[in-house]
Amino acid sequence: MNERLKKILSDDNRLKVLVVGDIILDEYIWGSVNRISPEAPVQIVECKSQNMVLGGAANVANNLTSLGCKAYITGAVGVDEKGDKLIGLLKKMDIDTEGVVKDPIRITTNKIRVIAHSQQIIRIDNEDKRPVSGETEKKVKDYIEKTMPSMNGIICSDYNKGIVTDRVFKTIVHAAKKYKKMIIVDPKGGDFSKYKGVNVITPNEKEVAAACPIKIQSEEDMDRAIKYLFGLMHNDAILITRGKDGMSLFEKKGKTTHIPTEARDVYDVTGAGDTVIGVFGMAAFAGLGFVESARLANMAAGIVVGKVGTSIVTKEELSNFIEEGSLLSAGNILSLDELKQMISLARNREKKIVFTNGCFDVIHGGHIEFLQKAKELGDILVVGLNDDKSVKRLKGEGRPMKPQSERANILSALKYVDYITIFSELTPKKLIQEIKPDILVKGSDYSIEEVVGRDIVEGYGGRVELIPIVKGISTSGFLKKVIERHAG
Repeated sequence: MNERLKKILSDDNRLKVLVVGDIILDEYIWGSVNRISPEAPVQIVECKSQNMVLGGAANVANNLTSLGCKAYITGAVGVDEKGDKLIGLLKKMDIDTEGVVKDPIRITTNKIRVIAHSQQIIRIDNEDKRPVSGETEKKVKDYIEKTMPSMNGIICSDYNKGIVTDRVFKTIVHAAKKYKKMIIVDPKGGDFSKYKGVNVITPNEKEVAAACPIKIQSEEDMDRAIKYLFGLMHNDAILITRGKDGMSLFEKKGKTTHIPTEARDVYDVTGAGDTVIGVFGMAAFAGLGFVESARLANMAAGIVVGKVGTSIVTKEELSNFIEEGSLLSAGNILSLDELKQMISLARNREKKIVFTNGCFDVIHGGHIEFLQKAKELGDILVVGLNDDKSVKRLKGEGRPMKPQSERANILSALKYVDYITIFSELTPKKLIQEIKPDILVKGSDYSIEEVVGRDIVEGYGGRVELIPIVKGISTSGFLKKVIERHAG
């Protein structure tokens, strides 16, 4: 199975997936609590940082994009600042936004989470749950009919915020049947009959219980509930996410597959369902069977719940998981947004952030000693790793010797390195501006004046440190010796 999964993840042919549903802007306020308000018996959160990420159907599309698919999305946002922000984030992730309708009589669905000391202490929802207007509904339906012929499959992410009306859903089913496309739905509400005609639904246990007139207290009760749902919808499969108990895949022909959880540490389940349906859909649309697709989705869920906040899983993380059979190889290789969240949490605990960067093409003893000394300067060591294209531009043809996924994986195994993030620019200046390390570290083969980002770091009160390098050891020198010996 692993070979087939790896082939799906490495395939250059990008699947086209249409996501229909409720587009949500997830906003995070990261802070610390040190006192109680004198005005009322409530905690005072001292804000340290804020960020906004894609949520709901937009998070499903984001997961698909990170796995190499081309995602198209349709839904609605308000004519407001947060709607503009949402569309901007979608475009930034190369998600097609032609189907996003700006509705002047709605507000953009926005969930604000306040997190202090690694704990979510409150969530504020701004939303309009009424069905969308007839004009918006027509635009969504027209977009579905227009794009369906060129899609490999369709995912419906229903958060019960008014987008997936009966008429919109009937359009999905009609167009999908006409062009023989698979439909996968993440359902909401107590009436699953409206999802009649889909191929697969991916509810959690609570949602199954809400949709069935059966009190579920045992596996026998669950089996009865599943039979009820199959009779209601006439679909092919039901994939139930079951928290610490993993997943259960029920197929129409009576086959049941229980898949134990892959998660080692659970920090946050926010958005995990979006990752599950995105990964399951990607695999199923690519031709994998439902069982294999569910196993891949379960691996992805195990990775994403180990992150804080609404997160995605990347192709590299899943590939590493399959290769190594472990979450350890991927758990500290983060996107920039994920890294910023982890740094916010570290700063809430008054941890000192150390940053360095490089190609790290061939890890040698000099690198190990350098990273060890860098780690000793603070609490958290972050390594910015040049991607393959930037290494080639910096070092020339024939470099890197190892792809970025392998270089990142090797660094992640070193006990001195806490987090790795891959960047594509020739210098880490943009990365430094985003994460604002307390200490910027380079080797003593640089002068202080030559260190890229020094002005940024010193500008906000940080400092630059030069670490003595081990003389006579360098990647270029090592490679030169190898070539000379091989030539001889």
